[in-house]
Amino acid sequence: MDIYEDARTVSRADLAAWLRQVASQLETGQIFYGAAGTIAVADQVYCELEIEQEGKDEFSIEIEFSWVNPKPTPTVSEPPVEAEQTTKAETDDAKAEHEPQAAVAPAA
Repeated sequence: MDIYEDARTVSRADLAAWLRQVASQLETGQIFYGAAGTIAVADQVYCELEIEQEGKDEFSIEIEFSWVNPKPTPTVSEPPVEAEQTTKAETDDAKAEHEPQAAVAPAA
């Protein structure tokens, strides 16, 4: 099934600029095509370069990339860690440790 196709005659400089643009898009993982199309590119890509001589003075270079996007793996959420319950006695003990002690007056 074809998604998009474009064929035209361009200058060598324009072709080089287009290839740089495609290379830059490959680095980001998204290829843009047509008016508003994009396609995600997998991290691993099979690539093929074919150079042919089709006549005495006619040559062609075909560059082909293909990949299979991996199926997304379901995310597993871990159950929330329950906070430890503190007893009232433990809370009172902790407060007592941090409260200043009252000074005891000497007996007269």
